Amino acid sequence: MKYFVSPYNKETKIKLPDKITIYDTTLRDGEQTPGVCFKKEEKLEIAKKLDQFKIHQIEAGFPIVSEHERKSIKNIVNENLNAKIISLARCRKEDIDAAIECGVDGVITFLGTSDIHLQHKMNISREEAIDVITSTIEYAKDHGLFVAFSAEDATRTDLDFLKRIYKQAESYKVDRVHIADTVGAITPQGITYLIQELRKEVKTDIAMHCHNDFGMAVINSISGVIAGGNAISTTVNGIGERAGNASLEETVMAFKILYGKDLGFKTKYIQELSEMVSKYSELKIPRNKPIVGKNVFRHESGIHVDAVIEEPLTYEPYMPEIVGQKRQLVLGKHSGCRAVKAKLDECGLDVTKDKLCEIVEKVKEQREEGTYINDDVFVEIVKSINKKEDD
Repeated sequence: MKYFVSPYNKETKIKLPDKITIYDTTLRDGEQTPGVCFKKEEKLEIAKKLDQFKIHQIEAGFPIVSEHERKSIKNIVNENLNAKIISLARCRKEDIDAAIECGVDGVITFLGTSDIHLQHKMNISREEAIDVITSTIEYAKDHGLFVAFSAEDATRTDLDFLKRIYKQAESYKVDRVHIADTVGAITPQGITYLIQELRKEVKTDIAMHCHNDFGMAVINSISGVIAGGNAISTTVNGIGERAGNASLEETVMAFKILYGKDLGFKTKYIQELSEMVSKYSELKIPRNKPIVGKNVFRHESGIHVDAVIEEPLTYEPYMPEIVGQKRQLVLGKHSGCRAVKAKLDECGLDVTKDKLCEIVEKVKEQREEGTYINDDVFVEIVKSINKKEDD
């Protein structure tokens, strides 16, 4: 693997947990993106690709939603994937029963815990909330499930009350507690403080489920792990409600390249996974999307192209093949002779030095007039220059 990042990263001396669990919720929270509805077959294909990627856990859906949802989840369970299959459940017996019917390995139970949720959505007291949470955990554990409890709107919940909830959940043998940053309202410094405070009293695994309303979902998730958490919720392409969730590809590659923590994923499948989810969700991948965008390994500027031809790491932090991408040298108004020569070689064309300079000028001229210089256009430019010379 070839990559080159800032040597100053090592000077921070960050200690990460030996084991970090990534559970992907593309098929549940990702599908809650307005306008997205995966077909049963599409959910299965995404789950299989996630498993090929070696994801640790797949949150396959929300069983209580519908019979179709339950069939989709069962379809995934029956595939006998290596990843653990979990599903979402409200703190209600019927939700746990629906999950059990699907044959999942575990459940993520959730309840709003901030005062604004308790008063305006749940209409229950703090004490009632704790009773509901613990009784649900107990019921799910009695049925042999892996059980996580997610405090919805945890990052706007009173700290002492949040500690009480998690300690009570712990006493009922919960396997993991989740901090849901439901409206993306915390900062990296805030999540660091919160985790450090919780770790004074909570010993069980702590996961981050971060939303991206302020563009901080990935860094908040990573900051939470650095502070003492050990699990992260992600979605492919960062899809999800409103501004989306922590992006799987950005989180994984940040750990792998910037923090030197290889989580064992087959990153060469990232591009395929991204494009599959984009296709089935009908949500286009922005060209400048980190890791998977088409422009991430495309170069046009003459100065950049000259350097990249000599040594790709001059303008790339890692080689594109690591994530299943390919490098592209794009011709345009900023292109120079070396870029055009590389394109000529790629197309199997040979010209004199004088013609090369003419081609460069023609490329610039046509691009500024609004023509995109693809291979067909480029070949026509070369033909026109050669024809002019022949005439």
